[in-house]
Amino acid sequence: MAVKAARDDEILYMFIEKHEFFILKTASKTAKHYISKKDDEWSVALVAFSDAIKKYDYERGSFISFAELLIHRNLVDYYRSQGRHSLESQDEGIEDKAVIESKDNNLKWEIEALTQVLKEYRFTFMDLADCSPKAAKTKEACAKAVSYILDNPILVKEMRALKRLPTKIIEKNSKVPRKILERHRKYIIAAVEILYGDYPYLSEYLVYIKEGMK
Repeated sequence: MAVKAARDDEILYMFIEKHEFFILKTASKTAKHYISKKDDEWSVALVAFSDAIKKYDYERGSFISFAELLIHRNLVDYYRSQGRHSLESQDEGIEDKAVIESKDNNLKWEIEALTQVLKEYRFTFMDLADCSPKAAKTKEACAKAVSYILDNPILVKEMRALKRLPTKIIEKNSKVPRKILERHRKYIIAAVEILYGDYPYLSEYLVYIKEGMK
């Protein structure tokens, strides 16, 4: 999406709007206090995020981490230009350290966000521990079902609208047994929401599905 946003103004606008909370959250972490759209830091962070989209290279890793780095750097430069030197005394390489230390927090925020989404399906994030596939063949079958849904966005819309898995269609077209679809329904729904949504850190735990989609 970041790569597409760099090439299309309409996608760019939607991409920035979708990440407003992320931009404010990242700016607040650097500023050490809450930042709103009324603050100067918002403008600085927004410019940095837009710059990250233009400069991002897909081959170099996570866009989110890269955007965090640029927002932090730009805010540090902004504070220095304003004569606020409280950040200057920090160690060299603070940007990289900040990105590393923020990963756990970002993962926590993603889990909290996903938990709210899963509530609409009437199950919790903690339920996934009991319904996640363990055997290699079962994981492969679930990955096949998830990939099929993601390859057909209309099914994602149906799943989100009706708050249920379109089992019959998946079984018929992906050839995944109904028994597996029903037993691992919660896991499949969560995986679709993660990979279709904006959860870069949680999606790292589903790399085997992403690899199979290439």
